[in-house]
Amino acid sequence: MRREQVRGGTNSNSVPPAAFAMPAGMRMRYDLPDEALSDYLTGYAIYASDDPTPMLNWYLPAPAMISVLIDAGPLTVSVGNHRFGPLERASFYGPTSRAFRTETRGGIAVGIGLSALGWSRLTVRSAGDFHNRVVPLGVALGPDLSARLIEGLDALDDDALIKPLLDTVFARVFDVPHPREDLIRAFTALTVTDGVIEMKDVADRLDIPTHELRRMATRHFGMPPKLLLRRARFLRSFISLIRTDGMADYSKIDSSYFDASHFLRDAGTFLGTTPRRFIASDTVFLRASLRARAMVIGAPTQALHEATKTAATVQNRPTGERDRSQPNA
Repeated sequence: MRREQVRGGTNSNSVPPAAFAMPAGMRMRYDLPDEALSDYLTGYAIYASDDPTPMLNWYLPAPAMISVLIDAGPLTVSVGNHRFGPLERASFYGPTSRAFRTETRGGIAVGIGLSALGWSRLTVRSAGDFHNRVVPLGVALGPDLSARLIEGLDALDDDALIKPLLDTVFARVFDVPHPREDLIRAFTALTVTDGVIEMKDVADRLDIPTHELRRMATRHFGMPPKLLLRRARFLRSFISLIRTDGMADYSKIDSSYFDASHFLRDAGTFLGTTPRRFIASDTVFLRASLRARAMVIGAPTQALHEATKTAATVQNRPTGERDRSQPNA
């Protein structure tokens, strides 16, 4: 596939073309994975730019993601003080608790959002090993998946065919269930619930000890539960402000914030700057993606993507029983 063959849009019905409006020379596409994959993949995002000159873009902290480059120039990613790249054709972005910046030189980037439930079925590795890191996809999830994605995407000549291809590639990847899926799903739902921030409260709601919650969150979500809950709270609040252009209306922030200064301290942690300065920086693709993703998928950002199935009641178990190993996909 060549960059000029990307038209943008979606395979979903009833989403107006205006949802994908971009500056000249740029296109964007969002698609929902097949329903059978909806617990494991949070969405497909395709960005294309014709201009080979260096372009900077900032993105919000996010869960794990697979990225494949097509007909693209070198790409580097900076997370905090760490710089990764130039990246290989297929990369794995680990869960991030800091905003990250990309430097691109034109081409196509295909992003595949991975849920904690998806990660649990893919590998026995801890997502915490990749916190705030970007590595070759083959290092994280094996060379076979990397090769299938690159070869399949290279062969396409229409971006509308990306979704069917990805659905096919991932159709049999998540066949082996994890024994604690009810717990993972229930915790996912709590991370997007207003006012839920205390680790002890979450452990009580899940009926597990706090040490087990800490181990589960790091293994499947990539970071300790307190940091994960703070990240979700901040993103809920930040996105509520920027979607309504109400950067000064702090009545929209999460109910667990004591005041505006409390929220702004979290902005320093997760954005590295104030919300106003962040939005005023290089966020062309971010601002467009918040709009398009919400209209196609229902949540403006991957970090606020709730588990699609209602969380079942989580039964406690002996505290000595650890997450059992799962075979690599």
